[in-house]
Amino acid sequence: MIVGLLFISSEILLMPTFDLASTSLRDLNRALHQIPDGANDLNFNVINPRGSHSVAVGVDKPIVVEIHGSVGYYCAGMNNGGIVTVHGSAGPGVAENMMSGSVFVEGDASQYAGATGRGGLLVVKGNAASRCGISMKGIDIVVHGDIGHMSAFMGQSGNLVALGGAGDALGDSIYEARLFVRGKVKSLGSDCVEKEMRREHIKILSKLLERGGVKGVKAEEFTRYGSARKLYNFHIDNAEAY
Repeated sequence: MIVGLLFISSEILLMPTFDLASTSLRDLNRALHQIPDGANDLNFNVINPRGSHSVAVGVDKPIVVEIHGSVGYYCAGMNNGGIVTVHGSAGPGVAENMMSGSVFVEGDASQYAGATGRGGLLVVKGNAASRCGISMKGIDIVVHGDIGHMSAFMGQSGNLVALGGAGDALGDSIYEARLFVRGKVKSLGSDCVEKEMRREHIKILSKLLERGGVKGVKAEEFTRYGSARKLYNFHIDNAEAY
């Protein structure tokens, strides 16, 4: 069921509410993909997602999508400019390969949240499971709770912030992504080390905390982790680390 109409010049956009109990996911995503050029500040509501997969995938306009309930895997994948909020929890791969825009998860996120993300902001108000930020390439991720094992594996660039702790092998085989963890880290992965928290990092983290809706927490409470830069090129003395 689709409720409401919006008129833009000669275009008619169906909105603002899509009920996935009676409307197909294909119809929802088609509507999100067919926004006319030049149209922005459009608001879509999605109700009864019931764990549907691939909700709001491929958004490439500056629109707002409010999803009222929990979703399955790959929600808001490849987001490019949209602001997507999940008022619930998200399955694997939320905001996977995001280019720009923002994705907010009010609950928990399953494994590989923000994987391969190239830009934009992902905020998880709960915990994120294993491989959060795997192969991140410029995305900023703020997790209000804990992150699971192998988070930021092969992280190339961007920032991963965890207000809680981190599981085993944090930052394994990391390149130049910056990791900020407030709580305890169970173990560090290959070539990931604790690094000095300099003034520029305090500035970066302070802005991320503000953008992520974090209040009452100071950047100075975090520890920074990053690459020791010993695995960039193969060296026979490091063979056992590969």
